[in-house]
Amino acid sequence: MSPIKTYVEHGILQVTLDRPKANAIDLATSKIMGETFAAFRDDPSLRVAIITGAGEKFFCPGWDLKAAADGDEVDGDYGVGGFGGLQELRGLNKPVIAAVNGICCGGGLEWALSADIILAADHASFALPEIRSGTVADAASIKVPKRIPYHIAMELLLTGRWFDVQEAKSWGLINHSYPAEDLLPQAWEMARVLASGPPLVYAAIKEIVRDAEDSKFQDSMNRITQRQLASVDILYASEDQLEGAKAFAEKRDPIWKGK
Repeated sequence: MSPIKTYVEHGILQVTLDRPKANAIDLATSKIMGETFAAFRDDPSLRVAIITGAGEKFFCPGWDLKAAADGDEVDGDYGVGGFGGLQELRGLNKPVIAAVNGICCGGGLEWALSADIILAADHASFALPEIRSGTVADAASIKVPKRIPYHIAMELLLTGRWFDVQEAKSWGLINHSYPAEDLLPQAWEMARVLASGPPLVYAAIKEIVRDAEDSKFQDSMNRITQRQLASVDILYASEDQLEGAKAFAEKRDPIWKGK
């Protein structure tokens, strides 16, 4: 059985990590995930993805330490997109929503951080416990200090302690939390809103954000105004750009074609 379950409806792809007992990720699973997300990236009919875990106890605890003990190398080939198929996937210009349905730690938290929006069940819990197993939370060490206050990020990385949904929300690490039974319906509601929006604008937003992460403000602005970013160049020459203006002037909802 595949450790990845997919479901598609109206341009929305739900990807469920289903690898009993805990939804841990080994090298083989990571490669399948990478192939899944690369296919999502390259399929123009798909607008939004939701990622979640099977069951209500585990979203994902990250790296499969049992597989590592049996020979999986921590620096092995994770496949396209790197660990979990998302965090190093180039050119992913579509929105991704993480629906965290339980324990979310280590590489599982890094997988969630690869999404654009993070929703969580009220009972979800989080940690970066790599330090306890003698390794480093590499992607989290890059991302977390940029997303929450530095001293809080360093405390989480250096102690590996657990924290709950309320604390995660207080630091802005997740967007919203819901009772467990409402998590996926809320994720789908948000996905439908995004799927009805302008895909070329989403692509431009995501590329601009990536480009600006390590750039000076004016350098990024110059690349935008001079149409040096591929997604911005496509947007400014698109039918959708004109449609948005016409729909506003005519006081109607725009019809986005993605071209």
